[in-house]
Amino acid sequence: FPFGCHPWPLLNLTSRLASAAPDVSFSFLNTAKSNQKLSATSGAHLPHNLKSYDVADGVPEGHVLTPGNPLKEADLFLEAAPESFQKGMDMAVAETGQRKITCILSDAFLVFGCDMAADMHVKWVPLYVPAPYDLSAHIYSALIHETYAKACGGAKLEETIGLVIYGENLKILEILQGNHSNSSSIFARTLRRISEVLPRANAVVMNSFQELNSTILTEDLKSKFQDILYVGVLTLIVPTPPLPPSHSDATGCLPWLDEQKPTSVAYISFGTVAVVPPHEFAALAQALEASCVPFLWTRKQGKIVPWAPQAHVLSHKAVGVYVTHCGYNSVFESIVGEVPMICRPILGDNKMNGRMVEDVWGIGVRVEGGVFTKKGMVKSLELVLGHDQHGRRMREKIRGLKELVVKAAGPDGIASKDFKTLFELI
Repeated sequence: FPFGCHPWPLLNLTSRLASAAPDVSFSFLNTAKSNQKLSATSGAHLPHNLKSYDVADGVPEGHVLTPGNPLKEADLFLEAAPESFQKGMDMAVAETGQRKITCILSDAFLVFGCDMAADMHVKWVPLYVPAPYDLSAHIYSALIHETYAKACGGAKLEETIGLVIYGENLKILEILQGNHSNSSSIFARTLRRISEVLPRANAVVMNSFQELNSTILTEDLKSKFQDILYVGVLTLIVPTPPLPPSHSDATGCLPWLDEQKPTSVAYISFGTVAVVPPHEFAALAQALEASCVPFLWTRKQGKIVPWAPQAHVLSHKAVGVYVTHCGYNSVFESIVGEVPMICRPILGDNKMNGRMVEDVWGIGVRVEGGVFTKKGMVKSLELVLGHDQHGRRMREKIRGLKELVVKAAGPDGIASKDFKTLFELI
């Protein structure tokens, strides 16, 4: 699934498996645009037994995509995907000397992989990139939409549903993200099929650490699938390696950060898909100016760049807060960097992630009213960057959560054991 943070975890997992099994051929099928981005950003070489192949993105020739409308692009991709990926697999088989395909490892959003694997009589192992509680929400989507329907009939959308995830009742509005049960988009229909097809998989691989789950969530998910394997957050390098020399950073971010005071900088990034409305951008800029907080913004007492080495930035001692859309991988990069967050959830699982950040883990805050305003953002910056008990407590909690992540990623963690199980399955 070539959108947002999805390609990176799957490529990293495939690379790890290929390195562990040098006599097995692995093929990575993705759109040309996404493959180019992965190659340009990583700068890393793939294992000798892993080759990338380009598949069609589904966009008709001459069609101009509307900026800020990722759903349309996703629909076009998903409509063409079954045929596109079949052609890609045929190409890979031909180039590897007609070797037989033995397993399909795919993003869980590519639900057609289930039927494709069944037709080929091979294993299907989907990788679920978002959070475990997001998967739980898909499993219980019927209950959620039933509750939503009741809300439309007079109940309040602020009411909680009778489903406990992570030990916390979630409000209906924290789960519904515009893809309601009556949505006709291909993407929405795809999401609704997740709970139907994933139980048929040989195993579901989670881009997460089981140690961060509540017991009730772990046991409930375990009961729903043939097997569920937690291989860790696949975009992280834990423990964090030393920062590279600042002069080697072509973006200029690290040298600029070197000149700032410790924990003083606001790092601002909303990923590659999330779109913040223009009036909110203006409010955010006004708040930064009013608060006199130096900032690094991927997009004036601050630095604006088109792209930043995010993991390196979040590990720099000058960064004191991360202003984010609250994507799952970004949240964990912030945890590993020990940087508290100001969350402006936008799409997908963002609202659930924001609730975890503020209400469960206590390592950040959500913006007041769910949108950027000058007054609300100034207040959030003062709260997180301040040296009173609130700011100190957030930093203490995120430090403790990082220690848990480092331990979970170690040789004695569940991720190490589950990766070995996945390796044997593949």
